[in-house]
Amino acid sequence: MVTIAHVVNKLVDENIYLQEAIGKGIASYGSVAKQLKSEIEEELRKEVAHYAIVAAIRRYAEKMIVKFKEIKFDAGSSEVNVKTNVIDINVQKTPGLFDKLKRIYDVIKFEKGDILHIIYGRNSVNIITNERYKDKICNFLQNERIFSIEDNLVSLSFSIGKKLVNIPGVLFQIIRNFAWENINIIEVISIDFEITFIVDEKDVIRGYKALDRLIT
Repeated sequence: MVTIAHVVNKLVDENIYLQEAIGKGIASYGSVAKQLKSEIEEELRKEVAHYAIVAAIRRYAEKMIVKFKEIKFDAGSSEVNVKTNVIDINVQKTPGLFDKLKRIYDVIKFEKGDILHIIYGRNSVNIITNERYKDKICNFLQNERIFSIEDNLVSLSFSIGKKLVNIPGVLFQIIRNFAWENINIIEVISIDFEITFIVDEKDVIRGYKALDRLIT
């Protein structure tokens, strides 16, 4: 039997912003109940008392306290690094592609802080690097099928402390800050204690602030 609690849980779970507001205790249960009342009644096909919805929301909130416990990123081990003028090349994965990808490593000047991320998917490969290497890489990829080339991108790298690596919810807490800022994440790359987000150049300032405010 579908109950008020079941419907409340479902509706809140479908709205991450509402879920977080309730979990953090910054939303009025009465206001949320008023907002959800018509949807709940439509699904249950009967009139529902306001206080019953409030009670269901309160029980939901009690379960969310642990989930939305803030994770602290220490300034001594966390920092944000920005790389501008980044490109993302998506190319079809073929047997002959791998030898060509090896050649890319020879031209990247890692000692000057340049970046290279090669991500293997099921049917394609993404090459993320500095825009200055675009022509050389496209030359290496002659006769390969390039699906897309996205430029005017930015790399935002966020380092975390070693003690946070095995704590559930770390990545969620970082990504939800981007969601609050309405920033589209093009790629996410995680290596050891560093998480890199590739975003559009127009989002660099808001993206930097979204990461920087996580650090206490």
